[in-house]
Amino acid sequence: MQGRRNEKISSLLMKLAADFVERVSNKKSIITITSIDLSPDMKEAKVLFTVLPDSGEERALEFLKRQRSDFRDYVKKDWNMKFIPFFDFELDKGEKHRQRIDELLSQANRADQAYK
Repeated sequence: MQGRRNEKISSLLMKLAADFVERVSNKKSIITITSIDLSPDMKEAKVLFTVLPDSGEERALEFLKRQRSDFRDYVKKDWNMKFIPFFDFELDKGEKHRQRIDELLSQANRADQAYK
């Protein structure tokens, strides 16, 4: 039961994070919220995101870390639970690794087709 509740809360937080980032970002980079890693006690949440172009990753990370308290205030408006998690923003390295694996598989597939 706790797992399902955690999933629902993570989903709500993900939507709120995406809305918040859309409102406050400068539109020079595309920031996509990929997931929320919510602690079991729901007091901490990692907001994972990707950035396009890749050259904007560090600036986006610094920007979002500066926006943590504003994001927490934004969440308070729609939150009806006892605790509001402490938020931290992190680059989603898993997504970057997945993209690299897809790229390598595509290259291998093209090389295999050329060999035949």
